[in-house]
Amino acid sequence: MTSARGKVLLVVTNLLSIACLIWVLRGAELDQLGGEIRQMSWVWVLAASVSDITVYVLQAWRWGILLTPVAHIPLMRSIRAIYVGLFANEVLPLRSGEIIRCYLLSRWGSLPLSVTLSSILIERVFDGIWLVLYLAAVVQFVDLPKSVQNGGNVLMLVIALVAGVLGWVIFNKERVKRLFPNSPRLLVLVEDLYLMGNSRSFYSSWLASLPHLLSMTLPIYCVAKAYGLEEIGLGEAAAINVIVRLGTVIPNAPGNLGTYQALAVLGLTLFGVEPAQAKRFSLVLWGIVTLPLLLAGFVALSVTGFKITELQKQAQDHTEPAPPLAG
Repeated sequence: MTSARGKVLLVVTNLLSIACLIWVLRGAELDQLGGEIRQMSWVWVLAASVSDITVYVLQAWRWGILLTPVAHIPLMRSIRAIYVGLFANEVLPLRSGEIIRCYLLSRWGSLPLSVTLSSILIERVFDGIWLVLYLAAVVQFVDLPKSVQNGGNVLMLVIALVAGVLGWVIFNKERVKRLFPNSPRLLVLVEDLYLMGNSRSFYSSWLASLPHLLSMTLPIYCVAKAYGLEEIGLGEAAAINVIVRLGTVIPNAPGNLGTYQALAVLGLTLFGVEPAQAKRFSLVLWGIVTLPLLLAGFVALSVTGFKITELQKQAQDHTEPAPPLAG
């Protein structure tokens, strides 16, 4: 992405975030928020925080499985890299944390950065496939609006296309090399995808993506219980998770601020939650699922001894293609 395009995207995402946040705050009757927070069940808040942390432990576990053909990655190392990346996503725009976590794992594990970046591409395809299947299951039990179902259909087409291209590249490495002999960056990517794709761990990591996705429903459900929203059971929480995930597929402002709340309000009002209460709840939900990530990410970042801006610059400086691994 050119610098100009990056700046345009940054401006657009921030304006969208601000617009969504203004809409959420307008008519939220915030004077009632303090009393509602004081009446919350803190046992359920704790359960939400623990389940929120578990989401990303499962992601680290899946990441380690995916990288098994290349190197053995200790679970704590991948957890640390992911939490630094999450912290970066909360404070930096356009999901800079994705590149930062890849850079850290590459640095700590003596892996080419191209390998960890390739693994992120595979993760996104896995997540997309499961999200489409998840949406198909949810609509059997919950009546979602047509716009959400249409969004799922678009995602399904995109994921089918990307997965088809990815599968063809993985199983036709030599043909790709012959087609693009003068594209060193692409050839490195093909080698990395071939290594990970032609292994048993590739399919194991795809299966491991399911509990990672399902676990994202639990924090929403637990916060709803803590807040006393009886309208929101596990099925409704799953539907809200689908809506939020679909709406935040593209890069957003730091922490998905604004868009997360607006999408949560959309989901909540579908199930009979009064709009003003839904807006207040969306703020509480965002705070509860974000604070543990900030704290855990800050601790993980402190261990590295770097400032987040230093890591961002180093990660960007190291995105040049590395020599392919033998395979």
